Amino acid sequence: MAGSTLASATAEPAAILAPRPVVSPAREAWRRFRRHGLAVFSLVLLALMVLAVGLGPLLWPLAINDIDFAARLATPSAAHPLGTDDLGQDLLARLLYGGRISLAVGLAAMGMAIGVGTLIGAAAGMSRGWVDTALMWLTDLFLSLPQLPLLLLVIYLFRETLKNAFGPELGVFVLIVGVIGAFGWMPVARLVRAQFFSLREKEFVEAARALGAGRMRLVWRHILPNALGPVIVAGTVDVAGAIIAESTLSFLGLGFPPDIPTWGRILFDAKDYLDIAPHWALFPGLAIFLTVLAINFIGDGLRDALDPRRVF
Repeated sequence: MAGSTLASATAEPAAILAPRPVVSPAREAWRRFRRHGLAVFSLVLLALMVLAVGLGPLLWPLAINDIDFAARLATPSAAHPLGTDDLGQDLLARLLYGGRISLAVGLAAMGMAIGVGTLIGAAAGMSRGWVDTALMWLTDLFLSLPQLPLLLLVIYLFRETLKNAFGPELGVFVLIVGVIGAFGWMPVARLVRAQFFSLREKEFVEAARALGAGRMRLVWRHILPNALGPVIVAGTVDVAGAIIAESTLSFLGLGFPPDIPTWGRILFDAKDYLDIAPHWALFPGLAIFLTVLAINFIGDGLRDALDPRRVF
């Protein structure tokens, strides 16, 4: 009896003091993300699409501007897997080329919106009084503006100037990214401001402040890293929104020039041939649909993975 008591008394502390494996926050977030089946499938699908458009010239070496009137409006075949347009140009080559532009516009506009929104939201969240009021007034002002008419007006006014300064492709790229990013930062700013209001009153922030941490250290080392989860999720939504906005502008004829085949521009060119060549509009529309859907599902997975209150 006494022997069993001594054995249990030494075994229990040893079990309690046994070191537990340390799991980094990134690994824990990846473990949570993997449990979201649609998000993992969407991540694989998006990675394959990015790989395809990035290696497009190697995968399908046909030039995007090769004209073959004998094959105009051809349906999908072995020679042209996605068919051809009214000039006999291969749609697969043009889709692969245009995908790089559409994805680049989405990522660049997202980066601009996230950067501006995080900066304004953090400044408002750490300020009191007139600074917060002025920044939120500015945010509300931009939110109240009609975005599509202003997009069209700005592009109409400055497109030729930027094309002459940077070239037809880079100039339009800079203009579209700047315009989409300038009208996409407001939800991010509101989100970051709300996160800062919540986090700046937490115990760990009060402890850091009591130890003498300055305002910038509190922001960069303690508050901002804990507020990035919702911002990352918002970034995925901004990528999808930017791709749709670029496609809309190209479809309206105010995006890239006709010889630069973005997905929206291909849809614009195909609108008059829907009855005799539906494949011309089907494949770029399907590319936009799958890309936006995949990004939205990835955002859902990131939202669940980065939410500390969610139990898996």
